[in-house]
Amino acid sequence: MEYLYYLANASLVLRVIERLHNTTWLPVQFMTVIHQIDGWVVKVKIDGCLDAQRHGDFQAFLAELGIPSEPDIRVRMALWGLENGQSPVDVMRRYQVAVVSHGQPDRNEIEEFRRQFVQGLGYCPETLA
Repeated sequence: MEYLYYLANASLVLRVIERLHNTTWLPVQFMTVIHQIDGWVVKVKIDGCLDAQRHGDFQAFLAELGIPSEPDIRVRMALWGLENGQSPVDVMRRYQVAVVSHGQPDRNEIEEFRRQFVQGLGYCPETLA
């Protein structure tokens, strides 16, 4: 099962990661986080299938934070490349996307990306709040 959502800012991405860490019935295979100028694309892939109740619960949680995403071809190809074993650096070069995280959900990767981005800009854009 896969969930692909667009989230407006980093705080929402961190809430998804927190939920994944605190929900034992969600067997996460991987989570991919891509930062774009106007927000974040988050893909969560679950091992196996969830029952209808748990699937609905997780979908409802994600819908509270963002909207189902149908990214452009470049982002879809980047997600496909990561899932098929390409390194994040190769994917970023090939598809010109900012892969912030791929693998097990890790809040430190999001926080470090945010810190470095803000430090480089000298201010905090809304998407990094």
